[in-house]
Order: sequence, then C-alpha cells, then structure tokens
Amino acid sequence: MTEEPRPRRLVLASQSPARLGLLRQAGLAPEVIVSGVDEDALTAPTPGELARILAEAKATTVAARPEAAGALVIGCDSVLELDGRALGKPADAEDATARWKAMRGRSGVLRTGHCVIDTANGRRTSATASTTVRFGEPDDAEIAAYVASGEPLHVAGAFTLDGRSAPFIDGIDGDPGNVIGLSLPLLRRLLAELDIRLTDLWA
Repeated sequence: MTEEPRPRRLVLASQSPARLGLLRQAGLAPEVIVSGVDEDALTAPTPGELARILAEAKATTVAARPEAAGALVIGCDSVLELDGRALGKPADAEDATARWKAMRGRSGVLRTGHCVIDTANGRRTSATASTTVRFGEPDDAEIAAYVASGEPLHVAGAFTLDGRSAPFIDGIDGDPGNVIGLSLPLLRRLLAELDIRLTDLWA
C-alpha cells in the first residue's frame, strides 16, 4: 500500500493573522516566516505597483532563507488608494483619526500585491488585486471610539472588513478576501502559472 504524497510546504511571508486565517479557511496549512522588510524604504509610481513591489520584497526575502528551502512562499502587502495616494498603516492615533475623517462618505480602492515563489525551482509570479471600498459616515465619536480600540493602527488604510470597522463600511465591489488581506482567486491563478493546483496543497 503506497502512501499518498504529502502536500508541498507552504510559507506565508507575513505576520498578518487575517491572511493566515484566510489560507486556513481555504484548507491550507502554511507556516509563517516574517520577512522584516522595511516597508517605508520602498517606493513606486502608483499604489498598485507599490503593493506588488512590497509583496515581492517580502516573498524574495523569505525565499532566500534556509528555512524556506523547497517551499512555496507567498508574500502579500496591501495599501489603500485614496486621491491617488497609497495609504498603508497609520503612523499613530492622530493619523488614523484624520484618515477616517477624510474617508467617510467616500470610496477608496484597496490594492493587495501578491507574489508566489517556488523555491524548489526558482520560478516566481506576481500580480495585484483591487477592490473598491465604499465607506459609511461614522460620526466623530464613533471614529474616536474605533481609533481608541487600537485596531486601525495595525492595518493598511486604518480599517478592516472583518473587524470593528465593519459597521462603518457600506459595501465593496470586488473580492472581499482581498480587502481582508489576500485574494484566494488570484492566488489560485498565480499558482496555476507555476503549474501548481491549489487543491493539491490542501492539508
């Protein structure tokens, strides 16, 4: 009786619990190796390109480490595009408050860069997914309460779709997973470009 081959090792080059949760819900069991990339040191001409460059930097850094040898490495990074600017994590509570006052009643585009590297053969691919987010109109007291929770200080754009700010988001146009931090449909397509079926990675 022959044993079924074990699925490839999967490494998530991100400390985001939301991304890890999305992958686990999809039947995957990634290890986590944090890249330590200095996100503020990287620039790009557009927010979408910046998200992709950040994702590639994270994946490349982790893929080069001995502990990632032979694994499939996934790097992701998100920015919110508002008025043509790329907004990552807010610098502090004051910044988060100002952002929410600027975003309420408007729409922004959440752009998440994805990069997959197969360290077994060096092949790689990357792309950016975009989802429009329609913000509601929380009043100043609601914004203050949300900022005081600490949540917006740790996420791109100062909001999450699956956390305390969910009541302040009127709707989205596109993939909700992308707003949370990782687009599973895009990941499936990127894996296919590397001749890997996502279903073969199920734990």
